Amino acid sequence: MIFSKRKRFLYSLIIVILPCMIPAGCGKSPLSGTLSGSTVEPVYSVISSSASGTPDSLSASDSTGSTSVSDSSEVSVSVSSDSTVQTASSEIPETDKAVPAPTVRPALEAEQVEDPELSYDFSLGFAGDINFADDYIPMGYLAAVGSEDISDGIDQEYIDIMKGMDLMWINNEFTYSDRGEPLPGKAFTFRSSPSHVSYLSDLGVDIVGLANNHSYDYGEVSLLDTLDTLKKAGIPYVGAGRNIEEAASPVYLETNGFTIAYVAASCAEQYIYTPEATESAPGILLCVDDTRILKSIRTAAENADYVIVLPHWGTEQSTWLQDKQRDSARAYIDAGADAVIGAHPHILQGIEYYNGKPILYSLGNFWFDNYDIDTIVAELHFSGTTMRDDPSLEGTTPELIVYPGTQTGSHTYIAASESWEDRILRYIETISQYGIQIDENRVVHEISG
Repeated sequence: MIFSKRKRFLYSLIIVILPCMIPAGCGKSPLSGTLSGSTVEPVYSVISSSASGTPDSLSASDSTGSTSVSDSSEVSVSVSSDSTVQTASSEIPETDKAVPAPTVRPALEAEQVEDPELSYDFSLGFAGDINFADDYIPMGYLAAVGSEDISDGIDQEYIDIMKGMDLMWINNEFTYSDRGEPLPGKAFTFRSSPSHVSYLSDLGVDIVGLANNHSYDYGEVSLLDTLDTLKKAGIPYVGAGRNIEEAASPVYLETNGFTIAYVAASCAEQYIYTPEATESAPGILLCVDDTRILKSIRTAAENADYVIVLPHWGTEQSTWLQDKQRDSARAYIDAGADAVIGAHPHILQGIEYYNGKPILYSLGNFWFDNYDIDTIVAELHFSGTTMRDDPSLEGTTPELIVYPGTQTGSHTYIAASESWEDRILRYIETISQYGIQIDENRVVHEISG
C-alpha cells in the first residue's frame, strides 16, 4: 500500500504509541505481531473530532484488552487476549492525527502538619545625634568636598550595618524647615532644608527621635514643618507632636510579627527653650517630671511585645551620670520598659543592666560636628522560638551588640582595626561603673555581683 506523507506519519505514530500501552515484559513489539501477556491496562481517554480532519475517536482498552483507533476510514489496531496483534485498514484520510496525552493519576498529597513553634531572628538598631543643618559643620563638610552623598560623611560599612537592621532609630537633632527665626538667646540653633530628609532613607532609618532640645530651634513653624516633612517622607517620629496627645503617645512598629513600642521624652534643658506640647499647641514630651512618660510606658507595655524608652538627658561632654538618669532609668523599667537608650551628652556614657534589662545612658554623637569623639551603633538582636498561635517575647533577653567607631574631622568612621575597636570597647567597660563586659564579638554581657 502506498501512503502519502501524512498517512505515513499517522502509521508511524500508531507504531510508536502502541508499545507505551503494553506493560513492561509483555513480550515482543507490535511489529512482531505477538504479545506474551493477555491484559493491557486502559491508558488513553476517548477524544472526538469534527469534520475538520482530526480523529473521531481513540478508545483505550477495556478489561478484555481490546484497543482500537477508528475514523471514517475504519483504520484500527487491536490487541486481544489471544496475544495476536491484528491490523486492518482502508485508505487513510489526508489528516494529522492528534495523539492524546497519558492520563496522569495524581499522587495523594502528604498531610501537612504545621509546626506549633515559630522561629524568629531580627534586630533593632540605634545611633546617636545626627545633624543635617545647612549652615553647620557636617553639611558644610559635604559641600566643601563637592558631594551630596551621605557616604562621604559616614562610612559605608556603618551605613550597611544600619540598613541591615530590621528597625533603625536615630536622634534627629535639628529641624526640617525653610521658615522661622532662631530662638532668641539660644546659642546653637539648627535648621535643615526639607530635601535633606532623603538622607534618612540613605542611612536605612525607620524612625527618628524628636524629643530633644533642637527640634524647636526656629520656633513653632519649624517644628510643624519638621513633622510634615517626616510624614511626607514616610518616616515615623516619636517624642513630639502637634499636641500633647501625639507627643506623649508611644509609636508602634511591626517586625517579624512582633510589635515594638518607642517612647521618647527630654529633660536636657535647664532653661526651657523647647516647650512641652499642650492640648492645643505643638511641642515635645518632657520628662523633668516623669508622670507623663511613665503613663506612656505603661500604655506601651500593654500593647507591645517590646518597649524601648529613649530619654534625652544628662550632662554634655561628661561621662558622669546624674542621679536623675539612674533613678529614672530604673523607674522606666519598673513601669514596663525593656530597654532604655539615651542621648544628649554628645559623648558615650556607660552601659548597665537593671533586672536583666539594658540601659545605655548615651550613644554620643554619630554625625554631628567635627570633634574627635568615639561613638557606637547599638543593636538589640533577638532570636529564638515562640508559640505560633500566641507569639511573645516575654522573658526574652536580646543580645546587645555595639559597633564602635569615631567621629573625627566631620566624618564618622567605623573602627577599622582590632586595636582601634578594642580601645573603644575597653573604654566603654571603664566608664560603665556597674559591671559589664564586652567580648570579641562586641556582645555586651552583664557581670553579676
